[in-house]
Amino acid sequence: MGMEQESTMYLKKIEIGSSIMADSVLIKGSGKFRFQIPAKEPEFITIGLSDRNYITLIGKPGDKIRILFSDPDLPEHYDVEGSEESLLLQELDSKLRRTIIQIDSISKLYKEKMEDPDFESLDIALNKAYDSLVKDQRRFTIDFILNHLHSIASIKALYQQIDDQTYVLNGYRDLQYMKLVSDTLQRYYPQSKHVMALTSNLKEEMTRYNLYRIQDMVKGSESNFFDIALPNENGDTTTLSSYIGDYIILSFWASWNEASINENNNLKSVYNKYKSAGLKVYQVSFDTDKDKWQRAIRFDELPWINVLDQNYPNSTLIGLYNITQLPANYLLDKDGSIIGKDLVGRSMKIKMEQLFGF
Repeated sequence: MGMEQESTMYLKKIEIGSSIMADSVLIKGSGKFRFQIPAKEPEFITIGLSDRNYITLIGKPGDKIRILFSDPDLPEHYDVEGSEESLLLQELDSKLRRTIIQIDSISKLYKEKMEDPDFESLDIALNKAYDSLVKDQRRFTIDFILNHLHSIASIKALYQQIDDQTYVLNGYRDLQYMKLVSDTLQRYYPQSKHVMALTSNLKEEMTRYNLYRIQDMVKGSESNFFDIALPNENGDTTTLSSYIGDYIILSFWASWNEASINENNNLKSVYNKYKSAGLKVYQVSFDTDKDKWQRAIRFDELPWINVLDQNYPNSTLIGLYNITQLPANYLLDKDGSIIGKDLVGRSMKIKMEQLFGF
């Protein structure tokens, strides 16, 4: 590597969510430099002249990587030998860099032509060109992942960004590729911090996806419920789904919540009127003290199905059923579809009369 003047080359190790300076070396007239770093597992590393001018490599234990730079603009002008993983990264980064350059050209032209009289037709063409570039990059990235599932480089492919706000893979359906990479690399590199971080992130994303899906579902007027399986006052697991076939009021409360206690009195009159017609009440308590909950059931003489979720305020049901306050309830029809939410007082009375005819 030839330099007109002495320069410093920096080596950083990429950790989870950050990069750490590992070494630096002064490059003199010969243009040669050498780094040696300990590695017990595959490591993502960057080598560069600055925070903006660097390349990314993957070093495995025992690798002897040779890099040749033909120009001080490092990402555009380098060759790498001795590391198949680093060659894959070069392919990955090069494609994304070309896509971003093309997108930047479109953005520049867009700004320059905004005031032109024929901008409307140009606007359509530029947006079409942008969409085409993004779709092409997405196809490339997916093909790369599917063809290199065993490679650590696929982790970087999963997190490629076109800009600060836009990931190449940015839809919930793309979680399938994250799972494929995670499942495969766990077999190859079970102790890798990068693989373990990917697996942890996959779990977080799947949880977020499930919350989104269920919350979206319960917002609809004709959505299916999310099943619940919790212990009753005798400790026996009781599922909500086992009562499908009857109209069900799914109720959430807590004995420490005064509004819940007051609403239970109203719910009793509704239940007593319609239980002979097949109405069921499946009531989930967010009490953290089992004994207090059981005493409240006996004292208040709650005659329906009582189950306990002691994970409040971290219960997954809070997110799944979009519970913002207590008490809360849903009305399920005989097919298990949600047909009402937070029915109280007159709204509950009208709904019951519609369903049962009295």
